[in-house]
Amino acid sequence: MDIPVASIVELIRRASTLLPPDVEAALQAARAREEPSSAAAEALDAILENVALSRALSRPVCQDTGTPIFYVHHPPGVSTRSVRACIEEAVAEATHQAFLRPNAVDALSGRNSGNNLGIGFPVFHFEEWENEWLEVSLLLKGGGSENVSAQYELPYAPLQAGRDLEGVRRVVLEAVHRAQGQGCAPGILGIAIGGDRSSGYTFAKAQLLRRLDDLNPQPELAALEERLLHECNELGIGPMGFGGKTTVLGVKIGVLHRLPASYFVSVAYMCWACRRACLTLRDGQAIFA
Repeated sequence: MDIPVASIVELIRRASTLLPPDVEAALQAARAREEPSSAAAEALDAILENVALSRALSRPVCQDTGTPIFYVHHPPGVSTRSVRACIEEAVAEATHQAFLRPNAVDALSGRNSGNNLGIGFPVFHFEEWENEWLEVSLLLKGGGSENVSAQYELPYAPLQAGRDLEGVRRVVLEAVHRAQGQGCAPGILGIAIGGDRSSGYTFAKAQLLRRLDDLNPQPELAALEERLLHECNELGIGPMGFGGKTTVLGVKIGVLHRLPASYFVSVAYMCWACRRACLTLRDGQAIFA
């Protein structure tokens, strides 16, 4: 399957410079809730001005363009090695065009590769599906929000959090409280219940690809998402930690099977700049969403 490098570069440009409409709408709604002339309102005003300028000038929404995480769904017979090589070429070109900041740093030497390519960088997730077309989704995960992500093993004695949804609720609230404004609030929470330590974080980040206005198909999770959204916003942390009515814009929860001995809750905290974009290559056409 021929994948135009230019289409992947455009996917990266869109993810970096165009905040998804549902996220911008949530920020607008948050601004309307805050008290006029408050620090929270001024912070949101600055964020929304930044979003508009980024769109108009085709410049990154945030100076930290984060870790590029690619989710590739492909039909049978497609060489994932070839797809990876194409995306890596596009990442280097997008970095050259300044849609991405050079972020790939050797953990031992401290040297920056200069083109966002390195060992395990960017991140790839490949999955074969039954469709005849290829879909590439991209999430740009910033360092500030990554640093305040958290993982708990239940039961968690400090909060008397047991192995149930009430226990999940307690540790998620603690994770948000601990983050304060350091994750560039208002944030978005991707949460995974179950799995192991590795799959839990991977699945939690995948929840961040969901639209903020979608509805979880599992009623008990939909109810927990709504409750956590309300309770997180009652913490009073507010935009950038300045206080206010909006600490979190959305909560998205997924569930994995787990070992009997383990019950992990993984919280992938995303900053307000929830940069995601999707490219579908079908019948020779590139369709962006």
